[in-house]
Amino acid sequence: MADANYQDWSRDRLLERVKELEQQLKPQKKQQQPNTKQQQKQQPLNKPKPKTPSPAAPGTTTTTTTTTTTTKETTKEKKPKKPSKLDPSKYSTRLVALKLAYLGKRYGGFEYQTGVAVPTVEEALWRALVKSCLIWPDNPDKVDFAPWEYSKCGRTDRGVSAFGQVVGVRVRSNRPLPPVEKESQGEGGDVEMVEGGEDDGKPAWDPVADEINYPRVLNRLLPPDIRVLAWAPTLPADFSARFSCWERQYRYFFTQPAFAPLPAMLDAESKKGKEGWLDIDAMREAAKLFEGVHDFRNFCKIDGAKQITNFKRRVFEADVVEVEDTGSALPYLGQEDFRPEGLKEGSTYPKVYYLHVRGSAFLWHQIRHMVAILFLVGQGLEKPSVVTELLDVEKHPRKPNYTMAEEVPLVLWDCIFPRVDETMSKKAALEVHDPEAGANTALRDAIDWVWLGEDKPLHLHGPSGMVDQLWEGWRERKMDELLANRLLDAVARKADLSRMLAEPGAPEKPSSSQRVYEGGNTAKAAGTYVPVVKKHLLATPEEVNEKWAQSKGFASAEELAKTKNWRSVIKANKSGGSAVDSSVDE
Repeated sequence: MADANYQDWSRDRLLERVKELEQQLKPQKKQQQPNTKQQQKQQPLNKPKPKTPSPAAPGTTTTTTTTTTTTKETTKEKKPKKPSKLDPSKYSTRLVALKLAYLGKRYGGFEYQTGVAVPTVEEALWRALVKSCLIWPDNPDKVDFAPWEYSKCGRTDRGVSAFGQVVGVRVRSNRPLPPVEKESQGEGGDVEMVEGGEDDGKPAWDPVADEINYPRVLNRLLPPDIRVLAWAPTLPADFSARFSCWERQYRYFFTQPAFAPLPAMLDAESKKGKEGWLDIDAMREAAKLFEGVHDFRNFCKIDGAKQITNFKRRVFEADVVEVEDTGSALPYLGQEDFRPEGLKEGSTYPKVYYLHVRGSAFLWHQIRHMVAILFLVGQGLEKPSVVTELLDVEKHPRKPNYTMAEEVPLVLWDCIFPRVDETMSKKAALEVHDPEAGANTALRDAIDWVWLGEDKPLHLHGPSGMVDQLWEGWRERKMDELLANRLLDAVARKADLSRMLAEPGAPEKPSSSQRVYEGGNTAKAAGTYVPVVKKHLLATPEEVNEKWAQSKGFASAEELAKTKNWRSVIKANKSGGSAVDSSVDE
């Protein structure tokens, strides 16, 4: 442990190590503390000091010696036994896919990162896999999935949730090992290998019923806001959770109204409750403009470390959808003084909507940038045509510096892995990922998932089933939401705004600063609104890539692109070593 590289350790493992060291120090502190004060308290002040006993004869034991020995024995603490290491030769393994769901608000994203204070989902998954002995790394404290054929479908950012994340990993299996070959003496003294015979009395091994229940095992060890929903026992050849996925679905949730609206008497333009309410139809019109193949460089965040040069992506579908039966009504919003003109009378508000997006792949923060523009359209600050404007990269080669939407309402909803067969050929697969080619976008997931509960219904709906576990978390949050809901509605309806108890004077006017909604819990004051196309322009992707490449010691981004294994070269230069292959492609 003295040679441990703590830089590679996760935050939670470091905290455990600190606690271990503190426990080791406790016995030492107890031994170092003198016990003279305690002995004085136990003895009366007037009691004479006991006489020193005479030396005992050899072979005899005095009372004092016995007492001292007993005390030392009781103070000794048993050292915890180290867990026995799993013997890989006794177990078979298999590559499986796991479908995960997690609430990302308290996590620093999905992908594990060293040296960050906030835990990640991948870190929690690693710890559960190690603790359950489904994998057995040489150094359990270092998160390294490389030896386990690990792959992941998406890398959600900090605060983002997922209900259909997929990972592939090779894990321990209950499948019996193949029969051991036996040695036999052949003619001429040669040693021949003969396969051991199978026991015909045993039933055939079932790859599902007789297998480890991976979701149940992992869910016992994972935090309650991370759940394994299903696993796939049979995967296509060369399966990769990243490269075999042809479609990713995202949903971004928001409310209508987006933030607390003003009553008509306080609205500066005397338009009943317009501020805070979104134009859903305009947002739908703008969302449809994202569909198809486009260069999305103005709808993403540029990272020089990725050296991306192709920003074309295909969006299969983009639409704004209402969520039914959300059960979060605030009756005061239905009053005429708050309801904007044109909204149906008798409807309950707030309503909940989401932007539904389907595509083969997405750029960094692409969905949150798309949503940010839709919110501006919904508030009447931009027209739907602003989407077309920003997709025209020849006219707008530099991205305007607008704020992307908040991260918490975003969910990686599902990942689709269609079958490649006669009807969906390899050529069709390439067309899905090739922005220049036409492609069939009506894809169906062909993986045969074994959902928790299909193996045994009690695993889903039983006293310790996953529904009960999720219900506990839901109800806790529902009570918080319910109390906040009742408080907000009660306060909004208590006051009679027509009483005007203050002395008559100049009419009260709200702040002239424009409030802009960005996906959070309220709007932000933005002063005088500046249209998106007139905002400060950022550097082009080419300029970002060039600057980053030069900061890593390359003459240009072009030289970096021609260098084989340029990431290894940068890593080697940083550590003072030499790269495996730093030759330049001609």
